[in-house]
Amino acid sequence: MFTSEKGVVEEWLSEFKTLPETSLSNYATNLKDKSSLVSSLYKVIQEPQSELLEPVCHQLFEFYRSGEEQLLRFTLQFLPELIWCYLAVSASRNVHSSGCIEALLLGVYNLEIVDKQGHSKVLSFTIPSLSKPSVYHEPSSIGSMALTESALSQHGLSKVVYSGPHPQREMLTAQNRFEVLTFLLLCYNAALTYMPSVSLQSLCQICSRICVCGYPRQHVRKYKGISSRIPVSSGFMVQMLTGIYFAFYNGEWDLAQKALDDIIYRAQLELYPEPLLVANAIKASLPHGPMKSNKEGTRCIQVEITPTSSRISRNAVTSMSIRGHRWKRHEQPDNNNDTTELGILVIPEISVTNVAGERTGNGEKGRTLGEIDAQHIQGVQETATDPRTESKSLPEIRRQKSVRKMMEDGINSPGRVQF
Repeated sequence: MFTSEKGVVEEWLSEFKTLPETSLSNYATNLKDKSSLVSSLYKVIQEPQSELLEPVCHQLFEFYRSGEEQLLRFTLQFLPELIWCYLAVSASRNVHSSGCIEALLLGVYNLEIVDKQGHSKVLSFTIPSLSKPSVYHEPSSIGSMALTESALSQHGLSKVVYSGPHPQREMLTAQNRFEVLTFLLLCYNAALTYMPSVSLQSLCQICSRICVCGYPRQHVRKYKGISSRIPVSSGFMVQMLTGIYFAFYNGEWDLAQKALDDIIYRAQLELYPEPLLVANAIKASLPHGPMKSNKEGTRCIQVEITPTSSRISRNAVTSMSIRGHRWKRHEQPDNNNDTTELGILVIPEISVTNVAGERTGNGEKGRTLGEIDAQHIQGVQETATDPRTESKSLPEIRRQKSVRKMMEDGINSPGRVQF
């Protein structure tokens, strides 16, 4: 660590101690623009034997519990590097040199598991249902399924997952270590959109180091320093994948790709199903090339939204379509001229009350069905003797046969009575 970098850190430590509370908000706003300070703090954290490590950890904790949102996020950006330093020191069994880092991690954890009134927090997450539209899908775009949208919604698939309450911890042990670290990564992932690029780079690098240290792939990655294997839990790896997935689409494609491959490598060795499922799902959903991202703009995960289709199908079955389909069954596959000429014929409408489609008076006797049919057939035959149609004898014969057959079917088939 250079003298100039050490001087920047010392100035930062002394400046905050003399800062009045009224200037805290302006100080927090201007702090994120000090890139030289951030890089110097990373170097202090990466040197466990540095004399500045303890006061730096103490001030980062003061930032976190100050209640100022900008100061809280300033501390959170160093969380991946702090976790890596703690795990590396724990693997080397030099626990005494990580005391201040462990205290900072425990302090952040104990602050996050309670609300402002000091009550334990219970985090909840609603698992999305395929029957409800989201930015990732439209139910109508899924296609024909055995379970329709209405059927899915009636099954009550809205499942809520709860996390907590979490117990207070006074020290990190082998039993509770990854319970605490997994929760800390969850808090970090909740603020991913506010994290600078240097923090995302640190996250991808420490994920790769944690997964390959002590394994043959460490020589491929050319990681030096610690060569001991660092134990990890399944939930911890899933939280790492959440941050890596965000880094893919926010300017860190190469580092995120390397970290994803290393996590899959380690999950296969450990036979962890959850990280393998999430990692392979991320890998399958990635585009073929790096995504272009504006590092200075708003960070977000880019998704393709399917166009919203009409809820009512154009081929919906209605009473009119059923009625039209019923008449289509009577038509014969004649040529276009015959079809046009058939349009001038009077097709009788059969009703339950009367075959002519009109009700008779109270004193009028209804005529028999045979008489009405005979009159209609006679009218068709008289039409065929029209001079205009004498030259078209063959089509007229087919037409008479078609109408006669239609009338016979209508008289003899009770299933074709129109209501």
